[in-house]
Amino acid sequence: MAFIEKRIAKDGTVSYRAQVRLKGYPSQTATFDRKTDAKQWAADTESALRQGRLFKTAKKHLVSDLIDSYIKHVIPNKGSQASHQQTQLLWWRDAIGAYAIDAVSPTLLAECRDTLLKGATSRGDSRSPATVRRYIAALSHAFTYAVRVLEWLDNNPVKRLEKPSEPKGRVRFLSDDERERLFTACRNSRGEFLYLYVLMAISTGMRQSEILNLYWSMPGTPPDGGAWGVVMMKERRVVLHQTKNNERRVIPLPATVAAELESIKRDDGLVFPSATDPAKPMSMRTAFENALKAAQIDDFRFHDLRHSCASYLAMSGASLAEIAEILGHKTLQMVKRYSHFSDSHVAGVLERMNAKILP
Repeated sequence: MAFIEKRIAKDGTVSYRAQVRLKGYPSQTATFDRKTDAKQWAADTESALRQGRLFKTAKKHLVSDLIDSYIKHVIPNKGSQASHQQTQLLWWRDAIGAYAIDAVSPTLLAECRDTLLKGATSRGDSRSPATVRRYIAALSHAFTYAVRVLEWLDNNPVKRLEKPSEPKGRVRFLSDDERERLFTACRNSRGEFLYLYVLMAISTGMRQSEILNLYWSMPGTPPDGGAWGVVMMKERRVVLHQTKNNERRVIPLPATVAAELESIKRDDGLVFPSATDPAKPMSMRTAFENALKAAQIDDFRFHDLRHSCASYLAMSGASLAEIAEILGHKTLQMVKRYSHFSDSHVAGVLERMNAKILP
């Protein structure tokens, strides 16, 4: 539908603003000195939109069509990230699903990006730049699918969008004193398995979801979609069959952790089952937060136990490649934040080499 608006400037100059709106396409506007020109442009533009001449792709290929196809054919193969990516894509579907895919521009995407940054999560917290980048990445994957698989587009418009910058990666780890206080608080906690839960996180670097979804033996029907693994007590190791990165990972168990596991060992089921539903993992959030308060530890999250493990590894002389292997990172980029902890190790390596080769 076309609209013509007459405008009068402060100096008395008259102009005519033409606007064409058609479902599935962004609003088209232009300004003219003569009303007849504005009407002609509006008629031509509306005709071009209806005939699919203004954009390369016919109106039948909407963003909603793309997202529906991606969710149906690609998301099921995304492993533990499937649920998160589907949630992110459904947000985009609500926001721009009615647009033709060729009508999606960096300007439109930038508006959505800013809306995401101003919005809140399901917990009421503001979205971080890192979270918004993940939303953008999910949409970019869908558009790449449109280009390479569906052949609905020649180029991915999301690649031209400026992404919000992220703050430098957080590295919060427990000092020796904080670690001992936390262990004491966990041992005294009313949470029956809290000490083992924290001990496993800080000594192996496993993610929270990986720990809570550990089984005593291979389940008859492997969990669908999320991270999970099996404790191998005889071999004293954990085999993670499904992880965030969709890669199998084997983690040796320290003697202290193995002893704690042995004391609660069962034949099957989850290692940390819920009291109300043994088929689901228990929630440790409240018990962990209470332990932090009892230990008087501030500004600390459960995921920081993973950071603590990585930091201790770096300070113990482990290389960044070794840390990446243990934590399950595909690239070294994520572990570079710990590089300053290994400076002394690098200096020691050079010193030992130079002692052998220099006079």
